[in-house]
Amino acid sequence: MSFAKVYSAQTVLLNAQIIDIEIDILRGLNSFSIVGLPDKAVEESRDRVSAAIKNSGFKSPKQKNQKIIVSLAPADIKKEGPSFDLAIALAYLLAYRDPDTKERALVFDPSKKIFLGELSLDGSLRSITGVLTLAREAKKRGFLEIFVPKANAREAALIEGIKVFGAKNLKEVVAHLNERHPFVYTPSPRTLLEKIHTNNESAVEFDDIKGNSTAKRGLLIAAAGGHNIALYGPPGTGKTMLARAFTSILPPLSFEDALEVSGIHSIAGTLASPLLTHPPFRSPHHTSSYVAIVGGGVYPKPGEVTLAHKGVLFLDEFPEFDRRVIETLRQPLEDSFVSISRAKGSAEFPADFILIASMNPCPCGNKGSKKECICSPMQIERYKRKLSGPIIDRIDMWIEVAKVEYKDLTEKTTRRGEGEIFRKKIAHVRDIQQKRFASHERISLNSQMNARDLLEILELSKEVKDILNTSAERLSLSARAYHRIIKLAQTIADIEDAPHIEPEHVLEALQYRLKENW
Repeated sequence: MSFAKVYSAQTVLLNAQIIDIEIDILRGLNSFSIVGLPDKAVEESRDRVSAAIKNSGFKSPKQKNQKIIVSLAPADIKKEGPSFDLAIALAYLLAYRDPDTKERALVFDPSKKIFLGELSLDGSLRSITGVLTLAREAKKRGFLEIFVPKANAREAALIEGIKVFGAKNLKEVVAHLNERHPFVYTPSPRTLLEKIHTNNESAVEFDDIKGNSTAKRGLLIAAAGGHNIALYGPPGTGKTMLARAFTSILPPLSFEDALEVSGIHSIAGTLASPLLTHPPFRSPHHTSSYVAIVGGGVYPKPGEVTLAHKGVLFLDEFPEFDRRVIETLRQPLEDSFVSISRAKGSAEFPADFILIASMNPCPCGNKGSKKECICSPMQIERYKRKLSGPIIDRIDMWIEVAKVEYKDLTEKTTRRGEGEIFRKKIAHVRDIQQKRFASHERISLNSQMNARDLLEILELSKEVKDILNTSAERLSLSARAYHRIIKLAQTIADIEDAPHIEPEHVLEALQYRLKENW
């Protein structure tokens, strides 16, 4: 009887794929089939689309003797999720001709339009995930208009150069598109970054933390240069509190980073606002599986290391995580991405984050405190051996968090504004690094330099080299630890506004290596 073609899209891993929705209507016994590797949610769209069309004022496809074939192309890509509902419904209305008048139910040019959304049985549109990534791909592929559910319009409107129409239901979209009875639907206004205020009011500020000046200094260095840090000490000394306060001193994301991070969270379904303007903070429980942390599954999905991209991954009670989970952090901590290979596909996910790990000195936590430690030497050794040498090497700073005196806990904070001082200092240090790495696109922080960059970018005096080499020999440092000390010393030099690394900067960096008696 008739044929029509419209466009939709879906996410594949963390990318977007434009999908052609082709529909062919033939005379014959009633049937409605969808081809092109659809999953269960896509196959069930037949019933959702039929009911939505009927409840929007048109005859249901199931009320006619006709054979309907919907093809989702490319056919070799698995189609997942309900985001094709709106496109399938519009393709049907565009293809269907009235048997008496031979007129189409809907007339419009679909060539530069793309349609996304899940249909309810009454024809209303439900929100979907991944809209930000899909809108970016649509703009890149030359589409001029994108139709999305009203709930996703503000998110899609972040992309400049494409008209975004946020619709409440199918009837509204049809009324706007139908060239016979045009209904002018105003595009959603573009969402501007400066109009978005992500709630970054941390429950804990550095001003609220008593004592722990060494730990605060370590966190300042970690935030300034993007270094990984571990906090260890008895329970109740403020390790978790310090980690949560860390997010309050991080600078906001750039617009490009915000779009990238928001796209990841949109696909994962964890996007609470149209745009994440501040680095994400992820804190998985220590019972989390390695798939939940690093990603994976039959069809690879991103894990916590990817959701923490451009932000912070906080692993509380670090040795309590399964050893397999801890070892999976080797690649993301070294390369800032994670590669996952499975029988049904492989994927590479970004994982550029700052790791904050916290732990006790022993399983009971009382070793080195006034309380009696009830752990046997074997238990303590087993506890420490959960952390392998390669993982220890990849953590730049190991800082002991001492117990705060009781009398200090009830004292009012005398030094207010400490958090603001830290924020200004970190912003200043990152400006220094931005100028240093202006000609290096892949580097923005000291921690991202590799061995070649250290030789090409940094100038080390003979005195500094002598201290490094002597210390490395005495401490039996690996080549990785040796390079990380140089990067850490450079961040300390930047904090002190020193033009080059001085011996005292190297000595401070060496103090942050893990002690044997921790």
